[in-house]
Amino acid sequence: MTAASFDLWLIGIGTGSPAHVTGEGMQALRDAAVVLVPDKGAGKGDLAALRYHILKASGTQARVVTFDYPVRDPALPYRERVARWHDEIARRWQSALAGAGQNGPVALLVWGDPSLYDSTLRIARRLTPVPRLRVVPGITAIQALTAAHALTLNTLNGPVTITTGRRLRDHGWPEDAETLVVMLDGDCTFQTLPPDTRIWWGAFLGMPEQILEHGRIGDVAQRIIRIRAETRARHGWIMDTYLLRAQTAES
Repeated sequence: MTAASFDLWLIGIGTGSPAHVTGEGMQALRDAAVVLVPDKGAGKGDLAALRYHILKASGTQARVVTFDYPVRDPALPYRERVARWHDEIARRWQSALAGAGQNGPVALLVWGDPSLYDSTLRIARRLTPVPRLRVVPGITAIQALTAAHALTLNTLNGPVTITTGRRLRDHGWPEDAETLVVMLDGDCTFQTLPPDTRIWWGAFLGMPEQILEHGRIGDVAQRIIRIRAETRARHGWIMDTYLLRAQTAES
């Protein structure tokens, strides 16, 4: 890449359905000159295929540039592991764009929405020079989950806490939390909660493979764990999230 800055558009694409991409997002894809698409390796080709399906649906004529997606080093402490991973992703973006000869905006398709438990904005700011950023919002996993279950996110006048499986595991149920949305939980931490806690779980939200379960944790936890393991083995990956409420909370 040259020393001149460039336009980088981060386009939220929802959770797997082209219908989740807004009209603004589709227009941005048509206006882009280059689209960066990650190759996440064997067993995850359908993730790239979904991105290509969205690009085809948009009608874009942009040049598609792929890059190999790095993996995190599990031997490092969490924060160092993530920081080095982000550095390497930025380096690979920079390398891919160096030979792209872009003459206009560069677009990245971001799963869900760039603002929610996604680090694309942080990685973009590691580029040299820092690009001129534009964010096009997308459907979040939370919106897709509550819509799939026909569920309101909050109780009447009630607060919502969004957290991760790691924090739920390490710190337990947050004080004063009424509705808890848990993301990035590969360990099914919900199974450690009281059995009367209610859970609304979903995987592959918005996709033909969508799976939903809900009920008391004491009744459905083991079924969710089994379904999750079987589905992950079949696809090679899984994206899921869930919403929790104490039994005493209103729906």
